[in-house]
Amino acid sequence: MSTAAAAPPLREPALRGQTVVVIGGSAGIGLETARRARAEGADVILTARNEQRLKRAADQVGARITAAFDASDPASVERFLMDLPTVIDHVMVTAGRPHYASLFEVGVEEARAAVSEHMLQALWVARAARHKVRPGGTLLFMSGTGGRRIARGMAIVSAVTAAMPALIASLALELAPVRVNLLAAGFVDTPLSAELLGDQLDARREQLRATLPIHRVVGSTDVAALAVHIMINTALTGATFDVDGGQQFSGS
Repeated sequence: MSTAAAAPPLREPALRGQTVVVIGGSAGIGLETARRARAEGADVILTARNEQRLKRAADQVGARITAAFDASDPASVERFLMDLPTVIDHVMVTAGRPHYASLFEVGVEEARAAVSEHMLQALWVARAARHKVRPGGTLLFMSGTGGRRIARGMAIVSAVTAAMPALIASLALELAPVRVNLLAAGFVDTPLSAELLGDQLDARREQLRATLPIHRVVGSTDVAALAVHIMINTALTGATFDVDGGQQFSGS
């Protein structure tokens, strides 16, 4: 009589037959989310500003459709979503970047970009997607946890960080039964982080490894795993989910 344990049943890919759009999907968190969604059986549509990087990313994940445009332009976002040939299931927006500047040094255009690349972008995407995302599907946006600490040079970042959860909760009510959620990340080891920190990147990694409760640096795959979970779990809407390895509690 054999005593070998029975093999666990094969799990059906959770996003099979669904379509996931990633706006800002050519690198980092967006690309990893597309990769994970594809592994769960989804068809993937990628957008990014840089056409060459977008093509490389699309080849990596087998994207069905790509589109190169500036996601901070409302007309481009609306045109892209309206031109999609089918109803879609999930939209994740990772386009944009944080803006750190002294209140007395920031220019008008930079201040406007700091707000529009997050809050206004969420509004434009929500308005354009409301007739394209199926009931029960997801709109998923990105914010951060670092701006919750008030500090010099953080006025705009802190204001946007504080406002985003309220905006997302409001959008969840306005767009129901489409679900709307927010991912709040701390430092994530991505190409954008490398660009922002330059030769200080390795020192920042070492500091985080020494001080974070998880004793390692948060990566794109960590954020992507949570993003795909939110797409799958249909009970989640109007919420902000922190994924920073405890950074906001460690003072890192």
